[in-house]
Amino acid sequence: MSQETPYLRVGTSYYKTIEKPLISGDKISILVRWNRETIVSDHGKTYVSSIPKFDGFCCIPSHLNYQKVIEGFYNMYNEIPYQPDEANEKLHSIKDQIPFSLNFMEHIFGEQIELGLDYLKILLQYPTQILPILCLVSKERATGKSTFIKWLKSIFGLNMTYIKGDSFGSQFNADWTSMLIVAIDEVFFDKKEITERLKYLSTTDKDKKEAKGKDREEIDFFAKFILCSNNEDNFIQIDENEIRFWIIKIKPIKSENTDFLTNLNSEIPYFLNYLIRRPFHSHKKTRMWFTHTEIRTPALQKLVWKNNNKLESRIIELLFEFFESVDDQEINVIPQDILNMLNKMFKNSYWTINDVRKLLKEIWKLEPQKNSLAYIKYDMDYGGSFFQQNKTGRYFTIDKNFISQKFDEMMS
Repeated sequence: MSQETPYLRVGTSYYKTIEKPLISGDKISILVRWNRETIVSDHGKTYVSSIPKFDGFCCIPSHLNYQKVIEGFYNMYNEIPYQPDEANEKLHSIKDQIPFSLNFMEHIFGEQIELGLDYLKILLQYPTQILPILCLVSKERATGKSTFIKWLKSIFGLNMTYIKGDSFGSQFNADWTSMLIVAIDEVFFDKKEITERLKYLSTTDKDKKEAKGKDREEIDFFAKFILCSNNEDNFIQIDENEIRFWIIKIKPIKSENTDFLTNLNSEIPYFLNYLIRRPFHSHKKTRMWFTHTEIRTPALQKLVWKNNNKLESRIIELLFEFFESVDDQEINVIPQDILNMLNKMFKNSYWTINDVRKLLKEIWKLEPQKNSLAYIKYDMDYGGSFFQQNKTGRYFTIDKNFISQKFDEMMS
């Protein structure tokens, strides 16, 4: 559709193509219903007959064989801004044309550069293939995380968008559900339900699209998520058996080049040709292509360790403080009691009753009472003082010496 004719008719309804600015600074191409009478008023009656007509909408991602119209349907997926420069078919010669791209890929993926090149090759050639959630993390500044995201945006154009972490929790998702790549910056997902939603979306092929004032509709879903965070230790909650996250710690760039993104963009046609000509290093062995072993990194292991041990350390701190404040040699608690006190001692804790129960039973090897019995329940007020209540429940008994030993081990 030409720039001079931003309108189209789908079925019996008219639409106008609009570039909508987003709060992130990005833009997204959207279709807005447009009144026929308004078009006539703006352009004249004869103009309407020149508006392209389609039977309906579809969203078929393709980069190397793109079609805007498929069997009379208007394709909502966008053509990428650059096409491969296929003038040179010799792989070693193509590599000579993309020094910035290959050096940057090595900087981002390190020893896993071949897997990183496979990741981009899959995005280019097999856009509906499920892929792991790519996480780029670093406490340090000037690492190239933002440059990598901007480079991908240059490659995939309007088929990629950025959203903020807090936007992901919103029920309205029409601005990103039909995208190939959704980059989420400044990630800190402190609620497990958000993490679970992200994990679900990373492996599903269907989702519900919802916009303000419109009914939800089921759509094909093929988005890949890329998360960026300056928080290496706990930007997201992951358990030790998680296989959907590919977490890479990015090192700082040694020397700054203000024209680096421009140099990368100038190589895109040759880089796309390189991806096409280059054979896959890995082979599809799982639904997310890569195996758990291939994408397991020290950054993932560190995050898992921090996640798995943070709850335990918080409970130890809480109970050590309790035994320092009272003369009791033991405390009787149900998981909810501990959770209540955690929420008051450590604001915005994100654990659940099941997390606490699992730690008490599986990690500390404690067993609750077989029947519901009366016990003295301790709670904490918002001033940090402990107080008593009478309660009944299948409580766990935790010994003061046990907590003292745990505290010493944690502090050593």
